[in-house]
Amino acid sequence: MGAPTLLTFGDSLSFHGPDGPYPADDERLWPNLAAAALGGRTELFAGFGWTARDAFWALAGDPRVWSLLPKVDVLVLAVGSMDTLPSPLPTYLREGLRYLRPDALRRFVRARYLAAQPWLAKATRGRPVALPAALTVRYLDRTLASIRALRPDLPCVGVLPPVHRAASYGLVHTGRTDATRVIRAWGDGAGVPLLDLADLVGEHVLSGRGNPDGMHWGWEGHERVGKALADVVGPLLARKADEYHVG
Repeated sequence: MGAPTLLTFGDSLSFHGPDGPYPADDERLWPNLAAAALGGRTELFAGFGWTARDAFWALAGDPRVWSLLPKVDVLVLAVGSMDTLPSPLPTYLREGLRYLRPDALRRFVRARYLAAQPWLAKATRGRPVALPAALTVRYLDRTLASIRALRPDLPCVGVLPPVHRAASYGLVHTGRTDATRVIRAWGDGAGVPLLDLADLVGEHVLSGRGNPDGMHWGWEGHERVGKALADVVGPLLARKADEYHVG
């Protein structure tokens, strides 16, 4: 097997550094650190606030993903973290704020919502979340099943949600516990190893060494996750190579 390619679906945790977002090919981001440790590269599909549903939509609707599917060596489903965040306004309304016109009205409404979000998150105890845990695993499973219909031998790695200390969400994260339990059960049933992001970067985030927003990571966090992913993917690739030679 030559240099491996990792097909990675992510959220902003995959391209945010200590002071904001970075280009997808920045070598300090964890998807690229993991790929570099394996002697390969990452093809990243990610967006701000992406949930497992957005990853499935990218798979279904982005022809660039289709072109890569025959060529990649590992699937990384690094989504599900943003699903757990409080979403006092229903997703379709919250995401629809960007379409308000005129511009002054959009800015006014968005500013008021952002100001109210921490209070609402506390008042509702973090409910509802951006995507319920049952839907998270439904979309994770649909994504995996769709890809494995074409690439049944493709190894896959997923993630368990990290922690945060984000004032923008009122320091509330009650949805993480249920999501962690449900995603872990899905991973066990689907044979998908999971990186425990809370274990890897929890102390880094909660100690204030990450991004000042209290959610995204500093480079130390990216290094931890990149190394952990490489440690999981390496044996999967070796096993796949052995099966290929035996076959």
